[in-house]
Amino acid sequence: MLKDIYKEAEARMKGAIQALEEDLSGIRTGRAHPALVEKLSVEYFGMPTPLMQLATISVPEPRQILIRPFDASTTRAIERAIQASDLGLTPNNDGKAIRLNLPPLTEERRRDLVKVVHQRVEDGRVAVRNVRRDLMKDLQEFEKEKMISEDEQKKGEEEIQKITDRFIEDIGAVGERKEIEILEG
Repeated sequence: MLKDIYKEAEARMKGAIQALEEDLSGIRTGRAHPALVEKLSVEYFGMPTPLMQLATISVPEPRQILIRPFDASTTRAIERAIQASDLGLTPNNDGKAIRLNLPPLTEERRRDLVKVVHQRVEDGRVAVRNVRRDLMKDLQEFEKEKMISEDEQKKGEEEIQKITDRFIEDIGAVGERKEIEILEG
């Protein structure tokens, strides 16, 4: 029973880290990266559709993103979605493809992005702590229902705390990597 709880803790906490990494991949650094635009919502036949389903996205140069729509009729909609987004980029449309040139980040913008990263990292830590809280409650209920002994409950709580500490550390490392990426860019 305790092993199942440990497995659940690992799985849910890994999920929190994956969500954080996915979230951070959308934060712009000095380099072009397809993740900046691939989840951008584009109005396609009245439905919001992720850009990655409508076009191929590549990086021909370190500061440029190239978007080639599968259907040329979607070019205008993609262009409008980019302009409406908070990316602050101006699309260059040549009729067949859209090019996004990324200007270098200013020092002030880098500091703002680092603050955003810190906030998202803290949200990740909170998510991991919420998993810990839920599992600690489960252990207490198991002990009340006499499914496990008080000693097993204490041992389980200690092990869950160790797992939590490890994942909190991992989240910090993910945040530090993104911060360095932004500041170096």
